[in-house]
Amino acid sequence: MQVSKGKFITLEGVDGAGKSTHLGWLVEHLRARGRVVVQTREPGGTPLGEKLRELLLHEAMHLETEALLMFAARREHLEQVIKPAISRGDWVVCDRFTDASFAYQGGGRGLSVEKLHQLETWVQGDFQPDLTLLFDLPIEIAAQRMAGADRQLDRFEQEKTEFHERVRAAYLARAAEMPERVRIIDSRQTLEQINKQLEQILSSD
Repeated sequence: MQVSKGKFITLEGVDGAGKSTHLGWLVEHLRARGRVVVQTREPGGTPLGEKLRELLLHEAMHLETEALLMFAARREHLEQVIKPAISRGDWVVCDRFTDASFAYQGGGRGLSVEKLHQLETWVQGDFQPDLTLLFDLPIEIAAQRMAGADRQLDRFEQEKTEFHERVRAAYLARAAEMPERVRIIDSRQTLEQINKQLEQILSSD
């Protein structure tokens, strides 16, 4: 019997937009519908990826080094976790993927889009998520939410407002380029409203 192919869903958004909150709900919702779900994250997702995550979030480095390490972790993630799970017929729900590189290393840090496209093609070919949920929020509101976080902020979260504005703009530009894949969620809504919207998106996808 042929196993039906799984799906790959990614969650994106500026720091403070609430995607981590909704990730848990999304995973449970899919499991309640009978899906086998693999929950993962980037950077990370594998033993090597988690080691790279620590470096990326806490060690200062050259912009191109940062981008290369992000994609190195992604390559391992794809081969060790994401593609095998999809081949088994599982659904993969991932906290950030390549859109984040275009937003943070591209929009935020200023790495050329051409270099990012080269890395994207090299590491993943034409492989893309089946669905990307972009949680969008004005930066001033996101900053207020981050200020209330009961933990130490990483070096991306500690960046200035202008950086996060560029990240948000890059995310929205990416969504405009791929509207069939990227669905924008207004994170100013209540949790109940967002969950209802997510249910509608998943039922029609």
